[in-house]
Amino acid sequence: MKEIRRTQEERTAATRAALVEAGRKLFAEHGFAGVGTETLVREAGISRGALYHQFGDKTELFAEVLAAVEADVTARLVAAMPTNSRDLVVVMTRAVEAWLDACESPEVQRILLMDGPSVLGWARWRAICQRHILGLIDAVLAQAAADGELLALPVRPLAHLLLAVADEAAMYLHASDDRATARADIVQIVEALVRGLVARDA
Repeated sequence: MKEIRRTQEERTAATRAALVEAGRKLFAEHGFAGVGTETLVREAGISRGALYHQFGDKTELFAEVLAAVEADVTARLVAAMPTNSRDLVVVMTRAVEAWLDACESPEVQRILLMDGPSVLGWARWRAICQRHILGLIDAVLAQAAADGELLALPVRPLAHLLLAVADEAAMYLHASDDRATARADIVQIVEALVRGLVARDA
């Protein structure tokens, strides 16, 4: 019985992974509205019934895709942050630079920033972010507060505001005709903003 159950679990995992992979590709290329369920199941190589069995509908698959993209981006930000420094300015600047790099991807632009809020609604979109990128920002700020490096400010609303800055920075960069200048300007502004949050005696 255990062997059969394990095989079924593996089949389920493979089906879900195929659907998420197909969704990442298609939603990034065509947007949520531009992808039909027939296209999704054909790309994934599974039946329509399997899609509905695993996710219920296209929106639930999109939510899983968005969470996967968020998790990957968060891992990139963590990898970019220096492990031997707790300097808040350095940590946050490196994270923003990694975020801007990630935002060059159509996955991030279309799935996270454009379609995410409209397809899932702001509350659910933000709830997914909270488990990933927002949670990371919150953790960095909480550590800085514990170290006495952060001004005496409420961490949770500050994390939300900084995430809003990051999202708008990504959209500004994407729309710019001179991306190199736009990127340099964004990094300069972020450094100034974070310096303003550092406690004077830190």
